[in-house]
Amino acid sequence: MMKSISSIKVRFIIDGLGEAEGRLVRFLSPRTVDALIRSLPLEGRVALMKGGLYFPVPLNLGVEKAKRTAEKGVLAYWPMGRALCIFYENAKPYSPINHVGKIIKNLEIFRKVETGMKVVVEKA
Repeated sequence: MMKSISSIKVRFIIDGLGEAEGRLVRFLSPRTVDALIRSLPLEGRVALMKGGLYFPVPLNLGVEKAKRTAEKGVLAYWPMGRALCIFYENAKPYSPINHVGKIIKNLEIFRKVETGMKVVVEKA
């Protein structure tokens, strides 16, 4: 069976809390998703926002198919903050975001994350 190149499974490891799974989906923001995949594994310290959390990533990308809203479970790259965002509820981010995927398993773990906790993202 062939592996999909349009959807890449990733694992989020949160210090002291456990793991969640997500998918990066190329058609949502192809250039952004490709850059994220090439940068894996990623790691950062979490900051909280209304409806989700984010952590800085070593990428400086512009807007791509930018959106002003995020639904529960959305993974997004935030160009203004140069950060990866995880939304655990519907939200309206401060500035446009590039949707890059979805959390597919254990979304609720992100509600327990506190500012400063370490998160690692790697291919699953």
